Amino acid sequence: MLDRRGLLCAAAALPLASCASVAGSLRANLRVATFNIWHDAENWAARLPLIVQALRESEADVIGLQENLEDSAKALPNQAATIATMLGGYSVHFAASEPPGSAKRYGNAILSRLPVVEEAARVLEPVSDHRTALRTRVLLQGRPIDVVVTHLAWQADAGPVRAQQVADLLAWLPRDGTPLVIMGDFNAPLTAPELSLLGPPRFASALAPGATSTTLNSARGHSQRVIDHVFAERCCFETVTARRIGDRATDGEYPSDHFGVAATLKMV
Repeated sequence: MLDRRGLLCAAAALPLASCASVAGSLRANLRVATFNIWHDAENWAARLPLIVQALRESEADVIGLQENLEDSAKALPNQAATIATMLGGYSVHFAASEPPGSAKRYGNAILSRLPVVEEAARVLEPVSDHRTALRTRVLLQGRPIDVVVTHLAWQADAGPVRAQQVADLLAWLPRDGTPLVIMGDFNAPLTAPELSLLGPPRFASALAPGATSTTLNSARGHSQRVIDHVFAERCCFETVTARRIGDRATDGEYPSDHFGVAATLKMV
């Protein structure tokens, strides 16, 4: 007989047969955060400690970063590695469309203070848009969880491109029943058609609709929209808390042109 979680998984669009394996004894919380750090734009030296402070206050086990840059021409080391060093206790995982060893690489990163037992990356279709996805399989109390970070096409008319990127991402991910969290800058609100595969019945947004008016920083000239998301599989997680981070200025300076999202997810 399937337990409640097994029934939920069986009802999902892409069922995960082994979701039931985490039911029962494990009731652990996974804390995650996603933040578009705006590469080295404006005053990076002033913004860096503000990003670090926001992430430290999130107390996240796993952090997803977008617009992460390393550029030898600017003598700029990998920004995720710099942030991880300042935070302390996190491993660094980075994916870019440019090959390792390139003078300039730009993409997504994951920082984890949980053990990472597997890592994979992909340049999403269409590859001409140079968008990547990065997956780490982490262990929470000995149980595997896949945490993915991505950053989709930004143009207002790029809905079809984002839909292709989401479909390619989901087709690429393992289908072995490992509980899954996908987070990042999707450049689209929850109601956008291109994000439909990241909604019910399989996924839920940790940040509930209406919980905030924007994850874009209007002080940096953006219109108000919620485009930074944490999606967790409904069969495996319930949201305990979710909130914006990095949304306060210090001496007139903000951490980024985005606000981050931090969430505590309970395995159910």
